[in-house]
Amino acid sequence: MSKELIGILLLALAGFLIGGVYATWKSVKLMAILLGVAALVAAGGAVAWFMSS
Repeated sequence: MSKELIGILLLALAGFLIGGVYATWKSVKLMAILLGVAALVAAGGAVAWFMSS
């Protein structure tokens, strides 16, 4: 698996999690916050992955 593909997959995961935040914000705020934290971790991992290449 190429290094670029892993970074792109991490960014896709972050986008998917942000969509979950948007969908759950009005009903379950705690879950939305947890999803937001996971999205930030995934996005930060993607940035770190791209910077290390």
